[in-house]
Amino acid sequence: MKTILVTGGTGFIGSHTCVELLKAGYQVVVMDNLSNSKADVVKKIETITGRTVPFYRADLLDVPSMDRIFREQKIDAVIHFAGLKAVGESVEKPLLYYQNNVSGTINLCEVMHKHDCKTIVFSSSATVYGMHNPVPMTEDMPTSATNPYGYTKVMLEQILTDLHTADPAWSVMLLRYFNPIGAHESGLIGENPNGIPNNLLPYIAQVALGKLPCLGVFGDDYDTVDGTGVRDYIHVVDLALGHIAACRYAFSHKGVEIVNLGTGSGTSVLQMIKAYEKASGRAIPFAIRPRRAGDVATCYADTQKAKDLLGWTAQRDIDQMCKDSWRFTVQNA
Repeated sequence: MKTILVTGGTGFIGSHTCVELLKAGYQVVVMDNLSNSKADVVKKIETITGRTVPFYRADLLDVPSMDRIFREQKIDAVIHFAGLKAVGESVEKPLLYYQNNVSGTINLCEVMHKHDCKTIVFSSSATVYGMHNPVPMTEDMPTSATNPYGYTKVMLEQILTDLHTADPAWSVMLLRYFNPIGAHESGLIGENPNGIPNNLLPYIAQVALGKLPCLGVFGDDYDTVDGTGVRDYIHVVDLALGHIAACRYAFSHKGVEIVNLGTGSGTSVLQMIKAYEKASGRAIPFAIRPRRAGDVATCYADTQKAKDLLGWTAQRDIDQMCKDSWRFTVQNA
């Protein structure tokens, strides 16, 4: 039975991936510094799966703590989620983002190399497609970014690719996520950021609860079905299952593969609001605000490579995503 270290394992995507890894028969070790998550998530993962999960509160910038994990656990592969991810904050604090995300990942790779662990599944992002690629996004398109957070993903894709070039024993999966939403069907784990949410769905959820007065919709004059931005929303459990498929592939293939994880279709902000109103039975007040710099009108994935290479496709629709999100929100209000 292979053991997988999940960095950022108490976060939104990380926690759901831990559940699916355990269900698939892997051993899981969780590492997180809890900067944007809560320690009780580990107990919730254990409750859902009936399995015990070793947890290390550690930071990517703390090399001795990272080394301790690899000394105490026989790690076969790493799924690397840990990183700062707020676009606006990255513009305000670029050095923080470059140090944490880039330097932290370099530290991780050096510790992995020291302990002869050379399989990594990396949490990248559709943000690397930048502003000028047409939809649907395909993995061979040129990459760019509009903010420091995005540039950390572009840089790390290059760094991990160069790592394999220098040492072909490495197996590197670069997974470009689109827009993860939803929650586990148990309602025990979901997206529960510390502070005011940065992402659309948790913000909508807080408005539905009455904790926030109104949703800001940034731009209603895009060339889309209703003028609002269109994104490829994917259920977090489908996304987690994509990581299971990526692990299986990585264990049997050396090299670097870039794979989109999305549904292959887009939903506008107003369509999402309507779907959430249906799921929650509550009105979602919103106000149209100016476009944000760096936002594109439409972004959705070409998912053919994920299907061909990994045998993976997303299964859950927008209604299911909103229903699961609302269940989690109510149970954790």
